Amino acid sequence: MKPILAAITILFSASSFAAVSQGEYVARASDCIACHTVDGGQAMAGGKKFATPVGDIYSTNITPDKTHGIGNYSYEDFEKAVRQGIAKDGHALYPAMPYPSYAKMTDEDVKALYDYFMKDVTPAATANKENDIPLLLSARWPLRVWNGLFVDDVKSGGVVVDASGDNAEKIKRGAYLVQGPGHCGACHTPRGIAMQEKGYDDSSPEFLSGAMIDGWYAPSLRGMNMSTQEVKDLLSKGRSQHHAIAGPMGEVVTQSTQYLTDADLEAIALYIANFKPQKPAATPVNTAVLSQPSDGKTLYMRYCSTCHSPDGKGTDYNVPSLVGNSAVMAKDPSSLIRVIADGAHTPQTQGTIPFMMPGYKGILSDKEMTDVVNYVRGTWGNGAPAATEAEVKKITGEGK
Repeated sequence: MKPILAAITILFSASSFAAVSQGEYVARASDCIACHTVDGGQAMAGGKKFATPVGDIYSTNITPDKTHGIGNYSYEDFEKAVRQGIAKDGHALYPAMPYPSYAKMTDEDVKALYDYFMKDVTPAATANKENDIPLLLSARWPLRVWNGLFVDDVKSGGVVVDASGDNAEKIKRGAYLVQGPGHCGACHTPRGIAMQEKGYDDSSPEFLSGAMIDGWYAPSLRGMNMSTQEVKDLLSKGRSQHHAIAGPMGEVVTQSTQYLTDADLEAIALYIANFKPQKPAATPVNTAVLSQPSDGKTLYMRYCSTCHSPDGKGTDYNVPSLVGNSAVMAKDPSSLIRVIADGAHTPQTQGTIPFMMPGYKGILSDKEMTDVVNYVRGTWGNGAPAATEAEVKKITGEGK
């Protein structure tokens, strides 16, 4: 077990939720450990690097250590940092901290979270790392302007949701988890020119409409063609009857969503299902792809069909189907290319064995990989636009 997973196991034991405090549960739902724990470091002690357009920033120590952490924070200080992005000494936090989403968290949850950090998290005497941002770009005052433009209208404790009927209360709970502590929009919502999320709730058509994150395409969650049970399985196990999770979302499942109660998983699934399907933008489809290029088909049959089957349907609860798969059909093919090039594995979760797929970079040429990508995107009714060899080269050439 990697050190980071060991830390997670210690901090977030696999006990029943009856034995878990509200604050610990909110910390799990908010995925605090993902950003504030570096691989091999103590849980919540900070130091994880995030690349931003202005330079690299490092997460801070949020243990109750009084010298390096938040041990001297009052509840008012803590609340201001979590929901307004203002540290105890008054400096503005970078919005890599998802405080625009946390602004929607209720007083009850924020208070429980504060109690958990102060009483149950082990203090770590780990100094915070200096951010690697050029001096001319390191001023913090523009962040207050940023907050005024993009965050101040996000109301504390409030979510926007259009729900009615028998499941209305469950859908509202799901909206709260997705918009607030879960901060799903941080990855699944496209960013504007100032790196702001283009929407923070379902009143915006951009909210959860898909976005690039860490070189992967986080697919749109609007109008997903999945059953409630499949969404619940993906969030709790990392794979379902026909789908599997790979890339950055795997960390979210491992560290956060697998620990949610069945009721909350159902609430999230119902909220996502509540979105009305968007009318897709007219995209020219490469007819050469739809005609199933013979070289791509031959390569697929040689390297992929053993697991994914010749008809692309995979095997239930084991190998994901490629038919109607969101990563396969996404407007941006980056995630599919990365999985084929580098391989992938489903998240580490309780009671499941991760599914591993090998990578084919070094086995297939960029041209061959492009043919496979386009065969999969253009077959079995997927009808996705063709990827280019340049898009494949961009990913296979990383780090060279």
